[in-house]
Amino acid sequence: MKFVLASYGGRGDVEPAVVVARELRRRGHDVCMAVPPNLVGFAEAAGLAAVAYGLDSQPMLDLQRKYWRCYFGTPWKLKELNRMGRETEEFAIQCWGEMTTTLTSIAGGADLLLTGLIFEQPAANVAEYHDIPLATLHFFPVRAHGQLLQFLPSPLIRTAMRMNDWLIWRGTKKGEDAHRRELGLPKAKAPAPRRIAERGSLEIQAYDEVYFPGLAADWAKWHGQRPFVGALAMASPMDADEEVASWIAAGTPPICFGFGSVPVESPADTLAMIGAACAQLGERALVCSGSTDFSNVAHSEHVKVVGVVNYATIFPACRAVVHHGGAGTLAAALRAGVPQLILWTLPDQPFFAAQLKRLKVGRGRRFSTTTDKSLVADLRRILDPQYVARAREIATHITEPAKSAAAAADRVEDFARLKRVG
Repeated sequence: MKFVLASYGGRGDVEPAVVVARELRRRGHDVCMAVPPNLVGFAEAAGLAAVAYGLDSQPMLDLQRKYWRCYFGTPWKLKELNRMGRETEEFAIQCWGEMTTTLTSIAGGADLLLTGLIFEQPAANVAEYHDIPLATLHFFPVRAHGQLLQFLPSPLIRTAMRMNDWLIWRGTKKGEDAHRRELGLPKAKAPAPRRIAERGSLEIQAYDEVYFPGLAADWAKWHGQRPFVGALAMASPMDADEEVASWIAAGTPPICFGFGSVPVESPADTLAMIGAACAQLGERALVCSGSTDFSNVAHSEHVKVVGVVNYATIFPACRAVVHHGGAGTLAAALRAGVPQLILWTLPDQPFFAAQLKRLKVGRGRRFSTTTDKSLVADLRRILDPQYVARAREIATHITEPAKSAAAAADRVEDFARLKRVG
C-alpha cells in the first residue's frame, strides 16, 4: 500500500510520524514523508523518502516562544502582541498554501494520508479532494473532552474546547475557503476537528490512557476512532550516549535538564541557575542542549552540557528530569520511572504539568518565572521518596516504544484496508 505522512513543527512534533512511517516502510509499504524543509534531513536519516512541506519551522518556533513569553509575562504590551500575531498569521497563510500544493501533488493514489497535529487542516482538505482516508496523529488530547482540568466541570471544559475550535476556524476560514476553492471543494461549514471526525477519520492518540483517566469513556461515542497507542519515540542511539553514560557512572546519578526545540532566551542565565540550584542540593546536572546554544557558556564542574542523547538509555540513570513539557520528553521520563519537573513556555505544556501533579510524579512552573530559589524548592519536592516511588509505579503502565510503533502501524494498515474494501 501507499502511505503519505505529513507532519509539521519541531523535531519533537515530527518524530512520532517518522516512527510510524519507518514501521510502515519496514513492513514493505510505499511510504513518503512531508516535513518542514529544515527536517528533511532528519526524516531521510531515518531511511525515509521525504519532501519539503511548507516553510522552515524554526523561525515559527522562535516566534511562538517570544509571543507566549510576552502574553504570559507582559500581557499589557498589546502593540507587541499584535505585531507578533500578524507575523504568525502571515507565516501560516504562506505555509498553508505551500503545504496544500505539495500534498496535492504527492497524495494522489495514496491508500491513506496521515497528518500530525500542527496544520492538520490542509491535509484534511487534500484527503477530501483525493477522496482518500485520513488519519491524524495526536500527542495530546486536542478534541473536545471533559478531562483536561480536574478542578472544572466536564461540560464546561467541553464547551470551552469546542468554542476554541470555532474561534480558530473563524480566524482561518477566509484563507481556508480560498485554498478549498482552488481544489474545487465547497466552502467549509464547520471547524476542521468536527469535519475530520464526522468523515470517519482515524484519530490516533499517541500517548497512554493513564495520562487522562476517563478520556476513553468520554470519547466512547466515536466507537474506536480515537485509539490509544502510547507515545511514539525513535529511541535511537546517539553519538554522545557512551560518553554521557561514563560520566554518570563516575559519580552520583544526576538531574537531567532538557529544553527541546524551542531555544531558551538566555543560555548563560539558565546554566547559572541550574548550577546554583544543584550545588545547593548537592546534585550533579546533565544539560541536554536541544536547540539552545550553550557552547560558549561557562559552567560549574558539577554540570555537564551535551547535545542530543537517547532518552531511553540516559533517563533511567538519572534522579529526575527537568524539561520543557514536550510530549516525547514527558513520555520518555515516565517510561524511565523518574520524577519530573516541567518548566513550560508554550500553552499546551502546563496541561501536561497538571497531569504530572495529579499523578503525583512531578510538578510544573512557567519557565520565565523560575528562579534559583523556586528551582531548589521544586527539585526538593520531586526528589521526595514518595514521588520517586510513584514514578516507578506509573512506569509499569507506560507502553514500550516498539509496542507503540507497532500498534500505530497496525491501526493505520487496518484502517486503510477497511476503507479500500468499503
